[in-house]
Amino acid sequence: MTRTRNLIAALCAGAALCGAGQATAQNQRPPAAVTVVTMQPQSVTLTSTLPGRVGASAEAEVRPQVNGIITERLFREGAEVSEGDALYRIDAATYEAALAQAEAAVTQARVQLDLAGTEAERVRELQSRNVASQQALDDALSARDAAAAALQVAQARRRVAEIELDRTTIRARLSGEIGLSRTSPGALVTASQAAPLAVIRDIDPVHVDVTQSAADLLRWRRGHTAEVLGSADLEVKLTLADGSAYDQTGTLTAAEPHVDPQTGVVVLRMAFENPDRLLLPGMYVQVEMPTQKLDGVFLAPQEGIMRDRRGRPIAWIVNEENVVEERPLTVLQDRGADWVVSEGLAAGDRMIVAGFQKTGPGATVTPEERQPAAAGN
Repeated sequence: MTRTRNLIAALCAGAALCGAGQATAQNQRPPAAVTVVTMQPQSVTLTSTLPGRVGASAEAEVRPQVNGIITERLFREGAEVSEGDALYRIDAATYEAALAQAEAAVTQARVQLDLAGTEAERVRELQSRNVASQQALDDALSARDAAAAALQVAQARRRVAEIELDRTTIRARLSGEIGLSRTSPGALVTASQAAPLAVIRDIDPVHVDVTQSAADLLRWRRGHTAEVLGSADLEVKLTLADGSAYDQTGTLTAAEPHVDPQTGVVVLRMAFENPDRLLLPGMYVQVEMPTQKLDGVFLAPQEGIMRDRRGRPIAWIVNEENVVEERPLTVLQDRGADWVVSEGLAAGDRMIVAGFQKTGPGATVTPEERQPAAAGN
């Protein structure tokens, strides 16, 4: 019996020693490994994304300048036309007859002028020999001058007839892309009618008009960006309706010096080259426009930024003793895969970007710098 008790006591002692060894091993567990990124201050240009619409850099509505019946359409819809190209023909019979009549009137007026000139010379000769009176000479000279004026009137009417005949061929007044024809041969058209026959648009380059609130515009100007907004060399980027980036950069060309009293916005105009005709008038786009350049800010990876219970951005920083600290941050905006941070970080801070589940504020960790290749993934 005594031997059994001694055996049980020995087993209990061994178990106690084993438990103590396991606790010691747990207390001596190495610090958790975390991945960090070392922060360095940078100069960053803040941007603002603004909605906009594409518009043609120039637009001309094709309208007839004379009345008549359309006899022919001379262009292919959707094609490129050059200034001066013939687009439509109007039945010219009436205008040809008017021109012939005007030319006959010019001939008649010229004959009358010749007769009046001859008569004036004859009367002048007679008056020099005291055969005709001075009154007769004055009347002859007046008749000659009236005949000359009548010739000028006839020539002007002939010029009008020539212009109207020429306008029976409707020509392009702008080089660009012509849209769909809104009339067809056989249709009656009238001079300066309200409905255009077609529309020509110059879409290389194009304009993009965006709206920006007057409050933001004031804030930018107070932030010493008036020179930026007034620069014609300001480059802007474009995002298309499908979310893809447009491969051409544009420039801010003008700002409307007027605030819409109903909406409180200012219209800004950008110009973009459009060699592939990818941008079409009326297309919805988004413009990324620089607003302010800041020095001494940090680009913090988005995966390293968390939120506390109040929704404020925070980061876990590994200090010189490899202890995790919690830092509140001031985030200005996103920039790609990073956040632009103006306050809360210092040069050389090591921000944790991976391994959060293994540690927490106050814990000792083993930091490992993230490799550049992993940063691009």
